[in-house]
Amino acid sequence: MGVDVPMTTSVAPAEDLFVLTGLTEITRFAGVGTAVSATSYTQSELLDILDVKDPRIRSVFLNSAIDRRFLTLPPGGVAEPQGDLLDKHKKIAVDMGCRALEACLKSAGATLSDLRHLCCVTSTGFLTPGLSALIIRELGIDPHCGRCDIVGMGCNAGLNALNMVAGWSAAHPGELGVVLCSEACSAAYALDGTMRTAVVNSLFGDGSAALAVVSGDGRVPGPRVLKFASYIITDALDAMRYDWDRDQDRFSFFLDPQIPYVVGAHAEIIADRLLSGTGLRRSDIGHWVVHSGGKKVVDAVVVNLGLSRHDVRHTTGVLRDYGNLSSGSFLFSYERLADEGVAQPGDYGVLMTMGPGSSIEMALIQW
Repeated sequence: MGVDVPMTTSVAPAEDLFVLTGLTEITRFAGVGTAVSATSYTQSELLDILDVKDPRIRSVFLNSAIDRRFLTLPPGGVAEPQGDLLDKHKKIAVDMGCRALEACLKSAGATLSDLRHLCCVTSTGFLTPGLSALIIRELGIDPHCGRCDIVGMGCNAGLNALNMVAGWSAAHPGELGVVLCSEACSAAYALDGTMRTAVVNSLFGDGSAALAVVSGDGRVPGPRVLKFASYIITDALDAMRYDWDRDQDRFSFFLDPQIPYVVGAHAEIIADRLLSGTGLRRSDIGHWVVHSGGKKVVDAVVVNLGLSRHDVRHTTGVLRDYGNLSSGSFLFSYERLADEGVAQPGDYGVLMTMGPGSSIEMALIQW
């Protein structure tokens, strides 16, 4: 398991952690659901579709630790104008989002009529009205349902949304809230043959994931949320960005090659802050749910936090089977952990996401 962080206090009893973290209501995970787009491709198939001949770019694809991704690509792999990509984002994000939300509510033993707050997260397109309004209309959800949209925060945003919805949940005991991450990464692709876009194109896949939370109901069996921690690496604000490419007259994503090492080097700082005051050591964390950011990113987190390959088995499994799903990746991993059924009452877990900013988010949970 993890490397011990020297602490002077003993592990706090579970009930005391709520006092330490200032929580007045216990917010619990009630259910989780996921969905993907219709078509999947192996990395080799994508190289053929995109007609990639450059051996350097082929190596990036084939050494990514990704076997298959779900994508919606145009015939012949030709570049699409920005307007078509925005249309694609709207169609795919809404479709996947609806299916993930319905799966999540089924997992929670709830129905659409039980939903009281919907927070939607996306970074692969811009919509006004937002994704939440479109999904509420599409599924016939009560128009009085509270809603919000988090747009453009990137791969870390799922935990930012959970932080917000957990606060809403604590203020509305017994009412059901949902975090819904829907990322149509097919709508954020640039096909220009450069190494810059090749790195991005080798990683991302379409996916949506939803997490239901509720407070004040001790019958809910899922883990409870104890604490959040955030860290923005201000010296690396431009290392991950999605901005306008004037040459292509469209948006394009940029990843600095040093990002894995930047994230890894700062992982301990936020982990220590998350556990500060709880009496917990890293070795007390039985379950790690880490964003599937890419092979090098995961490796850097493992090394710097002293984790084992077993600790990140679901992270690497999701990366292998889906690629980087942006903001919803960690929920795909959490779903696998929940299905595995190995977490025992009293176990602690850490959720970790990373994204533009460059930023790292963490949450402490307990079963």
